[in-house]
Amino acid sequence: MTITELLNRIPVLEIHGDNTREVSELVFDSRKITENSLYIAMRGTVVDGHSFIASSIEKGAKTIVCEELPESLDENITYVKVKDTSKTLGLLASNFYGNPSQQLKLIGVTGTNGKTSVSTLLFDVFKNLGYDSALLSTVEIRIGEEIIPATHTTPDVITINKILAKAVDAGCKYAFMEVSSHGIAQNRIEGLHFKVAGFTNLTHDHLDYHKTFDEYLKTKKRFFDELEDTSVAITNIDDKNGNIMLQNTKAKKTSYALKTMADYHGRLLEVDFNGMLLNFNGKEFWTTLTGRFNVYNLLLVFGIASELGFEQDEILQAISKLKRVSGRFETFKSDGGIFFIVDYAHTPDALENILDSINDIRTKNERLITVFGCGGDRDHSKRPEMGNIATKKSTLAIITSDNPRTEDPSQIIKEIEAGVEPQNFSKYTSIPDRKEAIKMAIKFAEPKDIVLVAGKGHENYQEINGIKHHFDDKEVINELWKLMSK
Repeated sequence: MTITELLNRIPVLEIHGDNTREVSELVFDSRKITENSLYIAMRGTVVDGHSFIASSIEKGAKTIVCEELPESLDENITYVKVKDTSKTLGLLASNFYGNPSQQLKLIGVTGTNGKTSVSTLLFDVFKNLGYDSALLSTVEIRIGEEIIPATHTTPDVITINKILAKAVDAGCKYAFMEVSSHGIAQNRIEGLHFKVAGFTNLTHDHLDYHKTFDEYLKTKKRFFDELEDTSVAITNIDDKNGNIMLQNTKAKKTSYALKTMADYHGRLLEVDFNGMLLNFNGKEFWTTLTGRFNVYNLLLVFGIASELGFEQDEILQAISKLKRVSGRFETFKSDGGIFFIVDYAHTPDALENILDSINDIRTKNERLITVFGCGGDRDHSKRPEMGNIATKKSTLAIITSDNPRTEDPSQIIKEIEAGVEPQNFSKYTSIPDRKEAIKMAIKFAEPKDIVLVAGKGHENYQEINGIKHHFDDKEVINELWKLMSK
Protein backbone atom coordinates (compact mmCIF):
# COMPACT_ATOMS: atom_id res chain seq x y z
CA MET A 1 0.00 0.00 0.00
CA THR A 2 1.33 3.47 -0.87
CA ILE A 3 1.77 6.30 1.62
CA THR A 4 -0.91 8.31 -0.19
CA GLU A 5 -3.43 5.48 0.25
CA LEU A 6 -2.43 5.05 3.90
CA LEU A 7 -2.99 8.74 4.64
CA ASN A 8 -6.56 8.75 3.34
CA ARG A 9 -8.78 10.77 5.72
CA ILE A 10 -5.81 11.49 8.02
CA PRO A 11 -5.01 15.17 8.79
CA VAL A 12 -1.35 15.75 7.93
CA LEU A 13 0.62 18.85 9.02
CA GLU A 14 3.66 18.32 6.79
CA ILE A 15 5.03 15.70 4.41
CA HIS A 16 8.59 15.46 3.13
CA GLY A 17 9.77 12.92 0.57
CA ASP A 18 8.19 10.43 -1.81
CA ASN A 19 4.51 9.87 -0.95
CA THR A 20 4.08 7.15 -3.60
CA ARG A 21 6.41 4.82 -1.70
CA GLU A 22 5.05 1.35 -0.86
CA VAL A 23 4.78 0.44 2.84
CA SER A 24 5.27 -3.20 3.84
CA GLU A 25 4.28 -3.00 7.50
CA LEU A 26 3.21 -0.62 10.29
CA VAL A 27 5.48 -0.64 13.36
CA PHE A 28 5.44 1.43 16.58
CA ASP A 29 8.06 -0.70 18.38
CA SER A 30 11.44 0.14 16.81
CA ARG A 31 12.78 -3.31 17.73
CA LYS A 32 10.35 -4.87 15.22
CA ILE A 33 11.36 -2.80 12.18
CA THR A 34 11.61 -4.66 8.87
CA GLU A 35 12.68 -3.45 5.42
CA ASN A 36 10.31 -0.80 3.97
CA SER A 37 8.17 -0.63 7.10
CA LEU A 38 6.51 2.55 8.36
CA TYR A 39 7.62 3.60 11.84
CA ILE A 40 5.20 5.59 14.02
CA ALA A 41 6.99 7.55 16.75
CA MET A 42 4.73 7.33 19.83
CA ARG A 43 5.17 9.32 23.03
CA GLY A 44 4.86 6.86 25.96
CA THR A 45 4.77 7.54 29.69
CA VAL A 46 8.35 6.27 30.07
CA VAL A 47 9.90 6.29 26.57
CA ASP A 48 9.47 8.72 23.66
CA GLY A 49 9.45 6.89 20.33
CA HIS A 50 10.90 9.98 18.60
CA SER A 51 14.29 9.10 20.11
CA PHE A 52 14.31 5.88 18.04
CA ILE A 53 13.70 7.47 14.62
CA ALA A 54 17.38 7.28 13.58
CA SER A 55 17.80 3.65 14.68
CA SER A 56 14.52 2.72 12.91
CA ILE A 57 15.88 4.14 9.65
CA GLU A 58 19.11 2.16 10.13
CA LYS A 59 17.04 -1.02 10.52
CA GLY A 60 15.16 -0.45 7.25
CA ALA A 61 12.21 1.86 7.92
CA LYS A 62 11.58 4.05 4.88
CA THR A 63 8.61 6.07 6.21
CA ILE A 64 8.46 7.94 9.51
CA VAL A 65 5.25 9.32 11.04
CA CYS A 66 5.99 11.70 13.90
CA GLU A 67 4.80 14.75 15.85
CA GLU A 68 8.21 16.42 15.67
CA LEU A 69 10.49 16.22 12.64
CA PRO A 70 14.18 15.37 13.15
CA GLU A 71 16.61 18.28 12.75
CA SER A 72 18.21 16.59 9.74
CA LEU A 73 16.00 14.92 7.11
CA ASP A 74 17.26 12.00 5.02
CA GLU A 75 16.31 12.54 1.34
CA ASN A 76 15.73 8.78 0.94
CA ILE A 77 13.11 8.72 3.70
CA THR A 78 9.50 9.96 3.69
CA TYR A 79 8.56 11.98 6.81
CA VAL A 80 4.94 12.63 7.76
CA LYS A 81 4.24 15.12 10.55
CA VAL A 82 0.90 14.85 12.39
CA LYS A 83 -0.56 16.42 15.53
CA ASP A 84 -1.06 13.17 17.50
CA THR A 85 0.71 9.96 16.48
CA SER A 86 -1.26 7.90 19.01
CA LYS A 87 -4.57 8.77 17.33
CA THR A 88 -3.06 8.63 13.84
CA LEU A 89 -1.90 5.05 14.42
CA GLY A 90 -5.50 3.79 14.58
CA LEU A 91 -6.44 5.48 11.32
CA LEU A 92 -3.29 4.19 9.61
CA ALA A 93 -3.99 0.64 10.83
CA SER A 94 -7.60 0.78 9.63
CA ASN A 95 -6.49 1.96 6.17
CA PHE A 96 -3.62 -0.53 5.96
CA TYR A 97 -5.94 -3.50 6.62
CA GLY A 98 -8.77 -2.27 4.38
CA ASN A 99 -11.00 -0.79 7.12
CA PRO A 100 -12.24 -4.20 8.33
CA SER A 101 -14.40 -2.73 11.13
CA GLN A 102 -16.64 -1.29 8.38
CA GLN A 103 -16.84 -4.59 6.51
CA LEU A 104 -18.37 -6.47 9.43
CA LYS A 105 -20.52 -5.46 12.39
CA LEU A 106 -18.23 -4.69 15.33
CA ILE A 107 -19.79 -4.75 18.80
CA GLY A 108 -17.88 -3.27 21.74
CA VAL A 109 -18.69 -3.95 25.41
CA THR A 110 -17.31 -1.73 28.17
CA GLY A 111 -17.83 -1.36 31.92
CA THR A 112 -16.08 -2.50 35.09
CA ASN A 113 -17.57 -5.99 35.38
CA GLY A 114 -19.14 -8.29 32.80
CA LYS A 115 -17.14 -7.32 29.67
CA THR A 116 -15.63 -10.77 29.18
CA SER A 117 -18.86 -12.59 29.97
CA VAL A 118 -21.03 -10.48 27.66
CA SER A 119 -18.54 -10.57 24.77
CA THR A 120 -18.10 -14.35 25.07
CA LEU A 121 -21.84 -14.96 25.49
CA LEU A 122 -22.51 -12.89 22.35
CA PHE A 123 -19.96 -14.96 20.42
CA ASP A 124 -21.67 -18.18 21.61
CA VAL A 125 -25.20 -16.87 20.96
CA PHE A 126 -24.31 -15.94 17.39
CA LYS A 127 -22.74 -19.36 16.91
CA ASN A 128 -26.06 -20.85 18.07
CA LEU A 129 -27.80 -18.56 15.58
CA GLY A 130 -25.63 -20.02 12.82
CA TYR A 131 -22.98 -17.29 12.40
CA ASP A 132 -19.21 -17.57 12.64
CA SER A 133 -17.89 -14.49 14.42
CA ALA A 134 -14.72 -13.03 15.89
CA LEU A 135 -14.11 -12.57 19.62
CA LEU A 136 -11.51 -10.30 21.23
CA SER A 137 -11.59 -10.88 24.99
CA THR A 138 -9.37 -11.14 28.07
CA VAL A 139 -9.61 -14.93 27.99
CA GLU A 140 -9.04 -15.57 24.30
CA ILE A 141 -9.23 -14.26 20.76
CA ARG A 142 -11.30 -16.36 18.37
CA ILE A 143 -12.04 -16.30 14.68
CA GLY A 144 -14.74 -18.90 14.18
CA GLU A 145 -13.21 -22.11 15.57
CA GLU A 146 -9.63 -20.77 15.57
CA ILE A 147 -8.33 -19.78 19.02
CA ILE A 148 -5.53 -17.23 19.47
CA PRO A 149 -4.08 -16.58 22.99
CA ALA A 150 -5.01 -13.16 24.42
CA THR A 151 -2.40 -10.94 26.11
CA HIS A 152 -4.39 -7.74 26.85
CA THR A 153 -8.07 -6.93 27.42
CA THR A 154 -7.83 -4.55 24.46
CA PRO A 155 -4.91 -5.37 22.10
CA ASP A 156 -3.01 -2.63 20.27
CA VAL A 157 -4.89 -1.11 17.34
CA ILE A 158 -2.64 -2.71 14.68
CA THR A 159 -3.33 -6.17 16.14
CA ILE A 160 -7.07 -5.41 16.35
CA ASN A 161 -7.25 -4.46 12.68
CA LYS A 162 -5.14 -7.47 11.68
CA ILE A 163 -7.54 -9.79 13.56
CA LEU A 164 -10.62 -8.09 12.11
CA ALA A 165 -9.18 -8.30 8.59
CA LYS A 166 -8.54 -12.00 9.12
CA ALA A 167 -12.14 -12.37 10.35
CA VAL A 168 -13.44 -10.64 7.21
CA ASP A 169 -11.36 -12.98 5.05
CA ALA A 170 -12.79 -15.95 6.99
CA GLY A 171 -16.33 -14.81 6.14
CA CYS A 172 -17.28 -13.49 9.59
CA LYS A 173 -20.14 -10.99 9.65
CA TYR A 174 -19.85 -10.04 13.35
CA ALA A 175 -17.05 -9.32 15.85
CA PHE A 176 -17.44 -8.95 19.61
CA MET A 177 -14.85 -7.06 21.58
CA GLU A 178 -14.10 -6.07 25.16
CA VAL A 179 -13.30 -2.37 25.34
CA SER A 180 -11.21 -1.57 28.41
CA SER A 181 -10.62 1.85 29.95
CA HIS A 182 -6.89 1.42 29.26
CA GLY A 183 -7.69 0.71 25.61
CA ILE A 184 -9.84 3.84 25.34
CA ALA A 185 -7.31 6.08 27.13
CA GLN A 186 -4.43 4.80 25.00
CA ASN A 187 -6.34 5.25 21.70
CA ARG A 188 -6.32 1.49 20.98
CA ILE A 189 -9.81 1.73 19.45
CA GLU A 190 -9.11 4.83 17.36
CA GLY A 191 -10.37 4.52 13.78
CA LEU A 192 -12.67 1.57 14.52
CA HIS A 193 -16.35 1.69 13.55
CA PHE A 194 -18.60 0.16 16.20
CA LYS A 195 -22.09 -0.86 15.12
CA VAL A 196 -23.21 -1.37 18.74
CA ALA A 197 -21.62 -0.23 22.02
CA GLY A 198 -22.82 -1.80 25.27
CA PHE A 199 -22.29 -0.57 28.85
CA THR A 200 -22.45 -3.01 31.80
CA ASN A 201 -21.72 -1.01 34.97
CA LEU A 202 -19.15 1.26 36.57
CA THR A 203 -17.63 0.53 39.95
CA HIS A 204 -14.37 0.90 41.83
CA ASP A 205 -11.43 -0.34 39.71
CA HIS A 206 -8.24 0.73 37.90
CA LEU A 207 -7.76 3.84 40.06
CA ASP A 208 -4.06 2.98 40.09
CA TYR A 209 -4.12 4.03 36.42
CA HIS A 210 -6.90 6.64 36.20
CA LYS A 211 -6.17 8.17 39.65
CA THR A 212 -9.76 9.32 40.29
CA PHE A 213 -13.18 7.76 39.76
CA ASP A 214 -14.25 10.82 37.77
CA GLU A 215 -11.36 10.30 35.36
CA TYR A 216 -12.26 6.60 35.05
CA LEU A 217 -15.90 7.54 34.29
CA LYS A 218 -14.88 10.13 31.68
CA THR A 219 -12.65 7.57 29.95
CA LYS A 220 -15.51 5.07 29.66
CA LYS A 221 -17.86 7.82 28.50
CA ARG A 222 -15.44 8.80 25.74
CA PHE A 223 -16.19 5.48 24.03
CA PHE A 224 -19.84 6.54 23.64
CA ASP A 225 -19.04 10.21 22.93
CA GLU A 226 -17.06 9.18 19.84
CA LEU A 227 -19.67 6.82 18.34
CA GLU A 228 -21.09 7.71 14.92
CA ASP A 229 -24.78 8.44 14.25
CA THR A 230 -25.07 5.07 12.45
CA SER A 231 -24.21 3.24 15.70
CA VAL A 232 -26.36 2.03 18.58
CA ALA A 233 -25.54 2.65 22.26
CA ILE A 234 -27.18 0.42 24.85
CA THR A 235 -26.73 1.14 28.56
CA ASN A 236 -27.67 -0.33 31.93
CA ILE A 237 -29.92 2.30 33.50
CA ASP A 238 -30.04 0.45 36.82
CA ASP A 239 -26.44 1.64 37.19
CA LYS A 240 -26.27 5.26 38.39
CA ASN A 241 -23.71 6.03 35.67
CA GLY A 242 -25.66 4.35 32.88
CA ASN A 243 -27.41 7.45 31.57
CA ILE A 244 -24.22 9.52 31.83
CA MET A 245 -22.70 7.32 29.11
CA LEU A 246 -25.41 8.48 26.68
CA GLN A 247 -25.34 12.21 27.39
CA ASN A 248 -23.27 13.33 24.39
CA THR A 249 -23.44 10.37 22.04
CA LYS A 250 -24.64 10.77 18.44
CA ALA A 251 -25.62 7.09 18.39
CA LYS A 252 -29.15 5.75 18.77
CA LYS A 253 -29.85 5.50 22.53
CA THR A 254 -31.32 2.31 24.05
CA SER A 255 -31.43 0.88 27.55
CA TYR A 256 -31.82 -2.29 29.60
CA ALA A 257 -32.72 -2.81 33.26
CA LEU A 258 -34.20 -5.11 35.89
CA LYS A 259 -35.38 -2.43 38.34
CA THR A 260 -36.44 0.33 35.94
CA MET A 261 -38.57 0.57 32.83
CA ALA A 262 -36.29 0.20 29.81
CA ASP A 263 -36.27 -0.84 26.16
CA TYR A 264 -35.12 -4.28 27.32
CA HIS A 265 -36.57 -5.26 30.68
CA GLY A 266 -35.77 -8.44 32.59
CA ARG A 267 -37.10 -10.29 35.63
CA LEU A 268 -35.58 -13.12 37.64
CA LEU A 269 -38.36 -15.61 38.38
CA GLU A 270 -36.48 -18.57 39.87
CA VAL A 271 -32.82 -19.29 40.64
CA ASP A 272 -30.67 -22.15 41.93
CA PHE A 273 -27.15 -23.48 41.32
CA ASN A 274 -28.36 -25.27 38.18
CA GLY A 275 -29.71 -22.15 36.45
CA MET A 276 -32.46 -19.53 36.30
CA LEU A 277 -35.97 -19.00 34.97
CA LEU A 278 -36.06 -15.51 33.44
CA ASN A 279 -38.52 -13.19 31.74
CA PHE A 280 -37.20 -10.77 29.10
CA ASN A 281 -39.69 -8.36 27.52
CA GLY A 282 -42.60 -10.63 28.55
CA LYS A 283 -41.03 -13.88 27.28
CA GLU A 284 -40.06 -16.66 29.73
CA PHE A 285 -37.05 -18.96 29.24
CA TRP A 286 -34.59 -21.12 31.20
CA THR A 287 -30.79 -20.76 31.26
CA THR A 288 -28.09 -22.86 32.92
CA LEU A 289 -26.25 -19.63 33.83
CA THR A 290 -26.98 -18.46 37.35
CA GLY A 291 -26.55 -15.39 39.57
CA ARG A 292 -28.25 -11.99 39.43
CA PHE A 293 -25.24 -10.41 37.67
CA ASN A 294 -25.72 -12.94 34.87
CA VAL A 295 -29.29 -11.71 34.40
CA TYR A 296 -27.80 -8.32 33.50
CA ASN A 297 -25.20 -9.95 31.25
CA LEU A 298 -27.83 -11.96 29.37
CA LEU A 299 -30.17 -8.98 29.13
CA LEU A 300 -27.42 -6.95 27.46
CA VAL A 301 -26.78 -9.85 25.05
CA PHE A 302 -30.53 -9.93 24.33
CA GLY A 303 -30.65 -6.18 23.71
CA ILE A 304 -27.60 -6.15 21.42
CA ALA A 305 -28.85 -9.09 19.33
CA SER A 306 -32.26 -7.42 19.05
CA GLU A 307 -30.67 -4.15 17.90
CA LEU A 308 -28.80 -6.15 15.25
CA GLY A 309 -32.15 -7.19 13.81
CA PHE A 310 -32.73 -10.71 15.16
CA GLU A 311 -36.16 -11.93 16.28
CA GLN A 312 -36.47 -12.02 20.06
CA ASP A 313 -37.80 -15.58 20.18
CA GLU A 314 -34.81 -16.92 18.23
CA ILE A 315 -32.41 -14.93 20.43
CA LEU A 316 -33.89 -16.45 23.61
CA GLN A 317 -33.75 -19.91 22.08
CA ALA A 318 -30.04 -19.36 21.35
CA ILE A 319 -29.46 -17.98 24.88
CA SER A 320 -31.12 -21.03 26.46
CA LYS A 321 -28.41 -23.23 24.87
CA LEU A 322 -25.53 -21.27 26.41
CA LYS A 323 -22.90 -22.74 28.71
CA ARG A 324 -21.09 -20.82 31.42
CA VAL A 325 -18.04 -18.70 30.62
CA SER A 326 -14.76 -20.19 31.92
CA GLY A 327 -13.95 -18.88 35.40
CA ARG A 328 -17.22 -16.98 35.76
CA PHE A 329 -19.46 -18.57 38.42
CA GLU A 330 -18.00 -21.91 37.37
CA THR A 331 -19.46 -24.57 39.67
CA PHE A 332 -18.64 -28.19 40.44
CA LYS A 333 -19.56 -30.53 43.26
CA SER A 334 -17.09 -32.87 44.94
CA ASP A 335 -17.96 -36.49 45.59
CA GLY A 336 -17.96 -35.49 49.28
CA GLY A 337 -20.90 -33.13 48.73
CA ILE A 338 -18.97 -29.85 48.96
CA PHE A 339 -20.03 -27.29 46.35
CA PHE A 340 -17.13 -25.34 44.77
CA ILE A 341 -17.44 -22.08 42.83
CA VAL A 342 -14.56 -20.44 40.95
CA ASP A 343 -15.07 -16.85 39.86
CA TYR A 344 -12.97 -13.99 38.47
CA ALA A 345 -14.47 -11.45 40.91
CA HIS A 346 -11.59 -9.10 41.77
CA THR A 347 -13.36 -5.79 42.44
CA PRO A 348 -15.58 -4.85 45.39
CA ASP A 349 -18.72 -4.77 43.25
CA ALA A 350 -17.96 -8.09 41.52
CA LEU A 351 -17.20 -9.80 44.84
CA GLU A 352 -20.40 -8.43 46.37
CA ASN A 353 -22.42 -9.56 43.33
CA ILE A 354 -21.11 -13.12 43.46
CA LEU A 355 -21.62 -13.38 47.25
CA ASP A 356 -25.14 -11.93 47.00
CA SER A 357 -25.96 -14.39 44.20
CA ILE A 358 -24.76 -17.33 46.29
CA ASN A 359 -26.63 -16.10 49.37
CA ASP A 360 -29.81 -15.68 47.27
CA ILE A 361 -29.59 -19.35 46.34
CA ARG A 362 -28.35 -21.10 49.49
CA THR A 363 -30.82 -22.17 52.17
CA LYS A 364 -28.59 -20.89 55.02
CA ASN A 365 -28.17 -24.47 56.27
CA GLU A 366 -24.91 -24.51 54.32
CA ARG A 367 -21.89 -22.44 55.28
CA LEU A 368 -20.25 -20.14 52.75
CA ILE A 369 -16.44 -20.14 52.83
CA THR A 370 -14.75 -17.47 50.67
CA VAL A 371 -11.10 -17.54 49.60
CA PHE A 372 -9.94 -14.27 48.03
CA GLY A 373 -7.15 -11.71 47.79
CA CYS A 374 -6.22 -8.51 45.94
CA GLY A 375 -3.67 -8.00 43.18
CA GLY A 376 -0.38 -6.24 43.90
CA ASP A 377 0.75 -3.02 42.16
CA ARG A 378 -2.88 -2.08 41.60
CA ASP A 379 -5.55 0.11 43.21
CA HIS A 380 -4.96 0.04 47.00
CA SER A 381 -8.22 1.76 47.93
CA LYS A 382 -10.41 -1.24 47.01
CA ARG A 383 -8.61 -3.61 49.39
CA PRO A 384 -10.31 -2.68 52.72
CA GLU A 385 -13.65 -2.49 50.92
CA MET A 386 -13.26 -6.07 49.71
CA GLY A 387 -12.24 -7.17 53.21
CA ASN A 388 -15.45 -5.70 54.59
CA ILE A 389 -17.66 -7.26 51.91
CA ALA A 390 -16.16 -10.76 52.15
CA THR A 391 -16.32 -10.99 55.94
CA LYS A 392 -19.82 -9.49 56.12
CA LYS A 393 -21.33 -11.83 53.54
CA SER A 394 -19.47 -15.12 54.24
CA THR A 395 -19.55 -17.61 57.09
CA LEU A 396 -15.76 -17.64 56.92
CA ALA A 397 -13.43 -15.53 54.76
CA ILE A 398 -9.87 -16.68 54.14
CA ILE A 399 -7.75 -13.75 52.96
CA THR A 400 -4.84 -14.81 50.78
CA SER A 401 -2.68 -13.80 47.80
CA ASP A 402 -4.01 -13.10 44.33
CA ASN A 403 -1.22 -11.92 41.99
CA PRO A 404 1.08 -10.10 44.45
CA ARG A 405 3.35 -9.00 41.58
CA THR A 406 6.13 -6.90 43.17
CA GLU A 407 4.34 -6.23 46.49
CA ASP A 408 4.74 -8.08 49.77
CA PRO A 409 1.66 -10.36 50.08
CA SER A 410 1.54 -9.78 53.85
CA GLN A 411 1.23 -6.01 53.32
CA ILE A 412 -1.61 -6.49 50.81
CA ILE A 413 -3.40 -8.72 53.31
CA LYS A 414 -2.98 -6.09 56.07
CA GLU A 415 -4.66 -3.50 53.84
CA ILE A 416 -7.55 -5.92 53.19
CA GLU A 417 -7.88 -6.66 56.93
CA ALA A 418 -8.13 -2.93 57.67
CA GLY A 419 -11.65 -2.94 56.23
CA VAL A 420 -12.99 -5.75 58.43
CA GLU A 421 -15.52 -4.44 60.95
CA PRO A 422 -15.07 -5.46 64.63
CA GLN A 423 -18.18 -7.67 64.69
CA ASN A 424 -16.65 -9.75 61.88
CA PHE A 425 -13.17 -10.25 63.36
CA SER A 426 -14.03 -13.84 64.27
CA LYS A 427 -15.22 -14.58 60.71
CA TYR A 428 -11.88 -14.44 58.94
CA THR A 429 -8.33 -15.72 58.90
CA SER A 430 -5.32 -14.91 56.72
CA ILE A 431 -3.04 -17.33 54.89
CA PRO A 432 -0.64 -15.70 52.37
CA ASP A 433 -0.01 -18.94 50.42
CA ARG A 434 -3.00 -19.32 48.05
CA LYS A 435 -2.74 -23.09 47.83
CA GLU A 436 -2.66 -23.41 51.63
CA ALA A 437 -5.65 -21.06 51.87
CA ILE A 438 -7.67 -23.27 49.50
CA LYS A 439 -6.50 -26.32 51.48
CA MET A 440 -7.83 -24.79 54.70
CA ALA A 441 -11.18 -24.00 53.05
CA ILE A 442 -11.54 -27.65 51.97
CA LYS A 443 -10.49 -28.88 55.43
CA PHE A 444 -13.04 -26.59 57.13
CA ALA A 445 -15.90 -27.41 54.73
CA GLU A 446 -18.49 -30.08 55.47
CA PRO A 447 -20.95 -31.79 53.07
CA LYS A 448 -23.37 -29.25 51.49
CA ASP A 449 -21.09 -26.29 52.34
CA ILE A 450 -20.14 -23.85 49.58
CA VAL A 451 -16.53 -22.86 48.90
CA LEU A 452 -16.02 -19.77 46.72
CA VAL A 453 -12.50 -19.22 45.37
CA ALA A 454 -12.52 -15.70 43.91
CA GLY A 455 -10.20 -13.34 42.09
CA LYS A 456 -8.45 -15.38 39.40
CA GLY A 457 -11.20 -17.25 37.55
CA HIS A 458 -9.87 -18.29 34.13
CA GLU A 459 -6.26 -17.27 34.90
CA ASN A 460 -3.82 -20.17 35.08
CA TYR A 461 -0.89 -18.35 36.67
CA GLN A 462 0.16 -16.45 39.76
CA GLU A 463 2.52 -13.51 39.23
CA ILE A 464 5.17 -13.10 41.96
CA ASN A 465 8.07 -10.64 41.61
CA GLY A 466 7.67 -10.40 37.85
CA ILE A 467 7.57 -14.18 37.29
CA LYS A 468 4.41 -16.03 36.29
CA HIS A 469 4.06 -19.38 38.06
CA HIS A 470 1.47 -21.90 36.87
CA PHE A 471 -1.54 -21.72 39.20
CA ASP A 472 -5.08 -22.70 38.26
CA ASP A 473 -7.69 -22.47 41.03
CA LYS A 474 -9.76 -25.31 39.53
CA GLU A 475 -6.71 -27.58 39.20
CA VAL A 476 -5.60 -26.82 42.76
CA ILE A 477 -9.07 -27.54 44.19
CA ASN A 478 -9.27 -30.90 42.38
CA GLU A 479 -5.69 -31.84 43.31
CA LEU A 480 -6.17 -31.00 47.00
CA TRP A 481 -9.56 -32.68 47.16
CA LYS A 482 -8.15 -35.94 45.81
CA LEU A 483 -5.25 -35.84 48.32
CA MET A 484 -7.38 -34.88 51.30
CA SER A 485 -10.26 -37.28 50.65
CA LYS A 486 -8.09 -40.43 50.55
